[in-house]
Amino acid sequence: MAGLMQKLDMRQGQSLVMTPQLQQAIKLLQLSNVELAEFVEGELERNPLLERDEGGETPQSAEDTSTGDGEPRELELSTPSADANDSLDADSDMIHSDDSRSDMMESSPAPAADAVGAGASNWTPGSGGGGGDEDYDAIANSTREISLAEHLHDQLATATADPIDRMIGAHLIDLADEDGYLRTDLEEVSTRLGLERARVEAVLELTQSFEPAGVMARDLSECLALQLREKDRLDPAMAALLDNLERLAKHDYEVLKDVCGVDGDDLRDMIMEIRDLTPKPGLAFGADSARAVEPDVFIRQSPEGGWQVELNSETLPRVLVNNRYYNEIHAVARSESEKSFITECSQNASWLVKSLDQRARTILKVASEIVRQQDMFLAHGVAYLRPLNLKTVADAISMHESTVSRVTSNKFVSTPRGMFELKYFFTSAIPSAGGGEAHSAEAVRYRIKHLIEQESADSVLSDDKLVELLRAEGIEIARRTVAKYREALNIPSSVQRRRILKRAG
Repeated sequence: MAGLMQKLDMRQGQSLVMTPQLQQAIKLLQLSNVELAEFVEGELERNPLLERDEGGETPQSAEDTSTGDGEPRELELSTPSADANDSLDADSDMIHSDDSRSDMMESSPAPAADAVGAGASNWTPGSGGGGGDEDYDAIANSTREISLAEHLHDQLATATADPIDRMIGAHLIDLADEDGYLRTDLEEVSTRLGLERARVEAVLELTQSFEPAGVMARDLSECLALQLREKDRLDPAMAALLDNLERLAKHDYEVLKDVCGVDGDDLRDMIMEIRDLTPKPGLAFGADSARAVEPDVFIRQSPEGGWQVELNSETLPRVLVNNRYYNEIHAVARSESEKSFITECSQNASWLVKSLDQRARTILKVASEIVRQQDMFLAHGVAYLRPLNLKTVADAISMHESTVSRVTSNKFVSTPRGMFELKYFFTSAIPSAGGGEAHSAEAVRYRIKHLIEQESADSVLSDDKLVELLRAEGIEIARRTVAKYREALNIPSSVQRRRILKRAG
């Protein structure tokens, strides 16, 4: 029987280590600009070596990247060193060693601006319309009261999975005031988004079904009507009363009885019902419920025809590491614990500055690539969304998908067509007939809806006919896919539509 032996072996290997510095960089990357500002304020209070950069340099203006004929040319994005740029990419650089304290005053400079060249709804005849899921939970990590906008955005995320409708809904929600009213011209919104007004109205109708009842109304009468509809009390008499609220304010009861077709007792009961309603449903969420969403990135059209992409410098925190103060304090520190504390403060401050710079540059790089991929949307509207996924963007900018995912979480971009969350620019794809460029699934759904809207009672399109028309336009699609998209749009079958159109005629 062999004896037991003890021996020592030396082996060399690598293991993935999530350093505190990398954890901080990842945390900062997925924060919104408002949450980032709150985080930096806390660090300024905790760390005596951190200072606010009151006189930060103004970001460089966007460089024109258009050719003389207005066509886009290749974007050149200036980036920090490889070490600085890749440390946010967890899958490629999970192994880090603590950097030694810098001997120089450090700051978080603003990256230069960049530039690049240039759904589902309910269906009714004649109208064309009717009726986030990220890991980071901003509400759970916040001590403040939930705002009305957040409450509505949460409901929108579960109300529809169609990216176009979610884009429209998010835009409308952000336009609502603190009372919960949408006081914006829908014609202006539809023009900005490049959509028919009916599509915007369909999404508005969807948001008006959200809680609290009466929210997203365009005036007081509509707000009260939404609340009464939820209670199943919006009968013709009540609707007539809501159409004559100015007479109610003047106590013109005799005229109201004639208009509503009721007697005095019924009118008195109707008035009591209205008094029990909430004229300003948004105020239940506090005075700051309609806090505007601050964009992280601005996209503007350049005079030469390209697109300028730049960070929102107004919300970009700027901090400095005061190494002079570090030297003074470290020189008079007596105990090891005091020296250790001030050294740790210096390291944390340096890493925060570096992480802020990395975050800004990474957001700018990802946003620039998204603009390059979705320039047709910016130029022509939502119907021109291109198929795009995280991997496409990640491969184009040599980053990992997880990094792109974090960048697009909780980040908003202000465009000439409104403000949208970055993640809404990612869509699925439909192959192109003849091997051409693939088509966005949302754009295909939009085209199906548009074709059906042009129908008459004598020319109702079957699913097979829709397939034929789409293939003639270069969209390779199966009949079952057309049927699935049509049903997702809540559009009846061709047989049902023909009956509806004949009755309407």
